[in-house]
Amino acid sequence: MDLRQLRYFVAVARERNFTRAAEQLHIAQPPLSRQIQLLEEELGVPLIIRKSRPVRLTEAGRLFYEQSLQVLGRVEQMVEATRRVGLNQNRVLSIGFVASTLYGGLPTLVRKLRQNAPELDIRLLEMVSVQQIAALKEGRIDVGFGRLHHNDPNVAGILMREERLALAIPQGTPFADDTSPLPLSAVAGQKLIVYPKEPRPSYADHVLSLLHAQDVRPAEVHEVREIQSALGLVASDAGLCIVPSSARQVRSDLHYRMIEGERATSPVILNHRVGDNSRYIELIKALIVEMYAENPPWLGLEHNLPFRPSFVK
Repeated sequence: MDLRQLRYFVAVARERNFTRAAEQLHIAQPPLSRQIQLLEEELGVPLIIRKSRPVRLTEAGRLFYEQSLQVLGRVEQMVEATRRVGLNQNRVLSIGFVASTLYGGLPTLVRKLRQNAPELDIRLLEMVSVQQIAALKEGRIDVGFGRLHHNDPNVAGILMREERLALAIPQGTPFADDTSPLPLSAVAGQKLIVYPKEPRPSYADHVLSLLHAQDVRPAEVHEVREIQSALGLVASDAGLCIVPSSARQVRSDLHYRMIEGERATSPVILNHRVGDNSRYIELIKALIVEMYAENPPWLGLEHNLPFRPSFVK
């Protein structure tokens, strides 16, 4: 077994098609098929169900795919880290984040990280929660800040806080006459704007599941790609939008009312690879402890349920 075979297998698993995988790898299909067959013979189990269209992975194939992603991701990290050390360049730390975390503690955390680890080349990559899990396993990011719980055994997810939700309302409309909290049922019969449109599952699905749980039915649901587009449509009186409380600062030309109920929240989750004992992961946790001790406005009970992550005393 070699890295080339792992790359070949991952390409087939992703494309679900030998022809497309061969084109992506710039090789002919017969040698690709032969290498996958040799891999299966060495492992002693089938990895791919070839008779289906598109091809499917066996249960063993799914496990091997997950493990292959981790191996290849770590190899890429090793190569890049070795080159950077050899060229006397800084260590790269890649952080994935959902856009709404920019209105909470992420900017403060990154500033503290730059101050405490000036040798780091910190790269911030915007990606939705489900993309972060794949990116962590493939080694494309080292840390992720997302808004969806997951059960992937290869990624550690630490709940940072439960952020309250608010309803973004156009100025001059009936809901904008008051500042008191609203029940989630206020959305019933209204046009609702959700984001992101894709990929799914996403924050949009979290909002829609909250409505479904209370049997709240909007008159219409309009999906857009990002929070800025959603709030721009609210400003043009195209509908209402449910956002995390800290995102109320995105646009000052809208009216915001908090949504009642302890379940009307959105989690903020710190994700990293299981078994990653990098000192930078521990530094990030230590800086989060420091931030919580400072009790910034975005962490107040107006915005969040009373909660602290397990490593914050």
